[in-house]
Amino acid sequence: MHQRGQMVIEQITSEVLRGNALNDPHTRELFVYLPPSYEREPKRRFPVVYCLTGFTGRGRMLLNTQAFSPNLAERMDALIACGHAGEMILVMPDCFTRLGGSQYINSTATGRYEDHLIKEIVPFVDRHFRTRAEVAGRAVVGKSSGGYGALVNAMRHADVFGAAASHSGDCYFEYGYLPDFPKTFRAIAGDVGKFIEKFWSEEKKGKNDIIALNIIAMSACYSPDPSAPLGFRMPFDTTTGEIDNEVWGRWLTHDPVRMVEHHAEHLRSLKLLYLDAGTQDEFHLDTGARILAARLREHNVQFIHEEFDDGHMNTSYRYNRSLALLSHALEA
Repeated sequence: MHQRGQMVIEQITSEVLRGNALNDPHTRELFVYLPPSYEREPKRRFPVVYCLTGFTGRGRMLLNTQAFSPNLAERMDALIACGHAGEMILVMPDCFTRLGGSQYINSTATGRYEDHLIKEIVPFVDRHFRTRAEVAGRAVVGKSSGGYGALVNAMRHADVFGAAASHSGDCYFEYGYLPDFPKTFRAIAGDVGKFIEKFWSEEKKGKNDIIALNIIAMSACYSPDPSAPLGFRMPFDTTTGEIDNEVWGRWLTHDPVRMVEHHAEHLRSLKLLYLDAGTQDEFHLDTGARILAARLREHNVQFIHEEFDDGHMNTSYRYNRSLALLSHALEA
């Protein structure tokens, strides 16, 4: 029987999220995995990996008990026990919003979630736990929207994170989002506010409700507009469905594929940049990852890109690969 780490649940009160536009709580749970040697070796400091959940997720979901798949803490215990990874602290933030997610970036329409992660959670963890409080001792990983958050925050904050891994992260928005615009247009039936209220008032969701909520949430993240009735603009006309090229252009500035050229130097400084996606990904994020890999090569960024035979859902087993690689990068 291998030794197990321990889970600690902290409460973190955020000043940057206080008074956010969606009236979401500014006090959040922060789940922290401490490896088996943490208590036994009181002078030892450990590298930290920040683990970001996908759309509609929050940190505690990474610890859900499932019949045929270990949760993140159990997975980390097993990787340590078999020698595939060294001991690390894992931090699982809650960046959920009333619209389903924040993309881990700042927006006037959702809140300052990038600042919450970088300026509040990271310093909080360094104060309260025995971390290696340095760039070379920190990494960020995530899946889907969490993979997007890992990519963007590694690009913008290479002075905070020394390594990053993205599983099926949102990129190349033409393939990832555009196909869902017509479905969203039909679901909202011309009134985004009414759709949101109905979504929260009824437990049973319609066929395209989660898809529509995702596009609404992305609008709040990528095209905030304090002058708009809901504080953000949709990328299409809600009456006719015609794409609004000005708003869509704002979205594209947030696409990691387009961001590479502006952050290439930061990306080149990372000890590890890892990308993967399933070749049957329902949102075509495998194609997005291929295009992102091509951009990275153009800018002489070192990275690892892998594909696997699966879709977008139920692929948490891929953390076995990323956590092992991140561990080796942070130990190097």
